[in-house]
Amino acid sequence: MKLHATYFPPIKEGKTKKRVVICFHGYTSKGLSDFTGLSDYYFRHGYAMLHPDARAHGESEGKYIGFGCLDRKDALGWIDWVIKKCGTDVEIILHGISMGGATVLMTSGLELPPQVKGIISDCGFTSPKEVFTYVLKTMYHLPAFPIIPLANIANKKLAGYGMDECNAKREVAKAKVPILFIHGSKDTFVPVTMCHEIYECCASPKKKLIVEGAAHGESYYKDMKTYENAIDEFTQNL
Repeated sequence: MKLHATYFPPIKEGKTKKRVVICFHGYTSKGLSDFTGLSDYYFRHGYAMLHPDARAHGESEGKYIGFGCLDRKDALGWIDWVIKKCGTDVEIILHGISMGGATVLMTSGLELPPQVKGIISDCGFTSPKEVFTYVLKTMYHLPAFPIIPLANIANKKLAGYGMDECNAKREVAKAKVPILFIHGSKDTFVPVTMCHEIYECCASPKKKLIVEGAAHGESYYKDMKTYENAIDEFTQNL
C-alpha cells in the first residue's frame, strides 16, 4: 500500500535545533487541509512540516478508514522517514486533530525513537467504538445495541481488527513521551469528557488546555493566542 505525504522544509532554520512536526488530519480530510492556520505558527518557530494523508484519505491508498488503529503503525513509518531525511539529531513533534488526535495518542503507547520529543492531541477520542456509540446516541437517538456489536463483527471480518482494539486510554497508560491535550468545551462530536478520561490515564508528563466555547476541531480558531501559548509552554522544555 502506498501512502502519500507532503513535506515542507523550514522557512527559517531553528537557531539551535532541527525540528519537524508531523501533522495528522481528521476523518475524511487530508494532509494539507487541517493545519492551514497552524502552519503559520510552526513555520514562524522554525519547524519543518510533514503532512501525511491517512489510509483511504487524500492521495494515500487504502480501502478502510482505521480511526487510528492502523494509522498509529503508519505513524512509525513517517517518523522513520523524517529521521532518515533530516538526520538523527532531528527533534520531532506529533500533532493530530480529531481522528489524527486519536492516532497520535494511540501511537504514544508504542516504542518510539528518542527523536520524538512530544505529542499534541487536539480533540482526540478514546476509541472508534466509544465515539460511534456517543454519536449514535446524541445525533441519531439510536441505541448502541445491536448496531455497534454487529459493526464490530463486520469490522473484524473485513479490516482485521475490532473497534475497541485500539483505545487511547489504554495506550497513554504506557506513554513515556510528554503529551499536550487540547479540547473544546462545546465539542458535540467528541465530548470533552473523553479528553479528561484520557488525560487521567496518561502515564507520561502531561498538560491540558480546554478552550471555552470551542466546537469540534475549532479550538485554534476560537482562541489562537491561548492555543499558541500552550504549545510554546509545552515545547520549550522538551
